[in-house]
Amino acid sequence: MNAASPSNPGRRAARCNVSVIIKAYNEEKNICAAIESSLAAVAEVGGEVILADGHSTDRTVELASQYPIRVVQLLNGSERCCGVGPQLGYQHSRGEYVYLLDGDMRMVRGFLPDALSFLAQHPEAAGVGGRLVELNTESLEYRERGLRAAAHLSPGEVDRLDGGGLYRRRAIEECGYVSDRNLHSYEEFDLAARLRSLGWKLWRIPVDVATHYGHDIPPYQLLLRRWRSRYAFGLGELLGAAAGQRHMRLVWRDLRELRIYLGVLVWWAVLLAIPFWQAPVPVRVLGFAAAAAAPLLLMAWRKRSWTRAAYSVASWCFAAAGLVRGLLHRRRPARERIASRVVQEPPQALEPRYEHYA
Repeated sequence: MNAASPSNPGRRAARCNVSVIIKAYNEEKNICAAIESSLAAVAEVGGEVILADGHSTDRTVELASQYPIRVVQLLNGSERCCGVGPQLGYQHSRGEYVYLLDGDMRMVRGFLPDALSFLAQHPEAAGVGGRLVELNTESLEYRERGLRAAAHLSPGEVDRLDGGGLYRRRAIEECGYVSDRNLHSYEEFDLAARLRSLGWKLWRIPVDVATHYGHDIPPYQLLLRRWRSRYAFGLGELLGAAAGQRHMRLVWRDLRELRIYLGVLVWWAVLLAIPFWQAPVPVRVLGFAAAAAAPLLLMAWRKRSWTRAAYSVASWCFAAAGLVRGLLHRRRPARERIASRVVQEPPQALEPRYEHYA
């Protein structure tokens, strides 16, 4: 079941240079492009490509098995979440450096040599990312989240490597694991916070690393999908995982949206309290209407758009409810090995074509 267990280390005992871990679930439309771009990127520096499949029900594994990569699959589909994929791939990896890639992304050649060179020159850096090229910049989701101007996506020292990054295995081992198997989102921020709490730093360099085409489904359908998939629960799960840990202060300090969602919970409490005021009914009705409309009016003024304002408030409400639900999630030990099966082993690790990063 777990060919790489400590009692059966097998052929993965020997280290290689870079492990590119592709985390995927039902990505038959994208997986070939993700694998081919990863193989081309790894060929520049030497290493391996691993598909960590979340128990797909389409042809993802079948298509991936046509390539010289390691294919591993989650045994129990009910355990699938954002935190499981990276950790599943990591426990089957051999690289001194580990890169995390989503199955709907394509790596850009040239990043890995530059990233390895940067890490060689900056021993205090646990990981380095690049520019994630978002191809779907017209979606309401992309514009409302402000991804284009997000500080952690700009070159320089950052507080997280959303969208993937190249990490030192030594740093990961020091903080215990790549990703918390309990998290349905925020797994990259969780890793960053744990690393930074130990004194490690993270950087983003001005080099394209991968391309991505974001969600193109209607925005409100996307909110419903994130609730059904429990993606919306991730922030609450993150808070539960960080409670009492040394990285908790970084979670409170660096997640601006956390304060927004807590504000939404306070807003809900006020709305629930208004009907119980000791005041005439018309006053309570007017007070409730004013309090209910206040966030929408404020956002309409700020964004100059009723459509964008309505979506902002709706997304906050979904996230606030998910925060509460995530806090109630029962945790499993984050270091517990994930049950999986090895579908395919590659013939051998890829050797580098050149090593200008050394």
